[in-house]
Amino acid sequence: MLNAQFRPLDHWPGERSKGRKIAQFRATYPKTLDLLEYELAKLQARDVIIQVDNLTTNDIRNDGWPKGSWSPRGGNQGVVVSFESPKGAMSFPCDRYTEWQDNLRAIALSLEALRTVDRYGVTRGNEQYRGWARLEAPNNGMTREQARSFLQSLTDGAPLGPNTTPELIAELCRALKIKNHPDRGGSHELFVKIGQAERVLCG
Repeated sequence: MLNAQFRPLDHWPGERSKGRKIAQFRATYPKTLDLLEYELAKLQARDVIIQVDNLTTNDIRNDGWPKGSWSPRGGNQGVVVSFESPKGAMSFPCDRYTEWQDNLRAIALSLEALRTVDRYGVTRGNEQYRGWARLEAPNNGMTREQARSFLQSLTDGAPLGPNTTPELIAELCRALKIKNHPDRGGSHELFVKIGQAERVLCG
């Protein structure tokens, strides 16, 4: 089964598509999930998040997947698939089609097409993925002292002083991310804030 977490879509990255259309895809939703799982595995993707328009927290089961009874209530049905990988953090949005499952399939097919670009050896530095590099989340004005205090509040260890090395801070943040990962029952907001604090202190 695809190892991913569904989340509400807070905002759309960039401009919305105009003139949405009915997709001509004939594949079923399970086939789409199989293709997406295959392509993400090829990318060694981790921390996969699927955001969908009109999906709310009440529509999501405890395992992070939409309830079987859920269906979008009109309006946009865009999808954003984001993940970490050895190629960097990436984010793929699609809202060209009227049904969210079709937008998800379009993303899976795009991942497949990008991967096949490597087949003939023309790209040598994953150039085809650079346009999909995910922008890092802002630090929300967090100062270095606030970042240290926040991380310290999550651990019983010794205080994080100004002389604590970036390597030790990065190691602590890795442990805190694992402990507070949404897949393990942690808070998505807390997970993101740990990353923000790490960027403030480690650059």
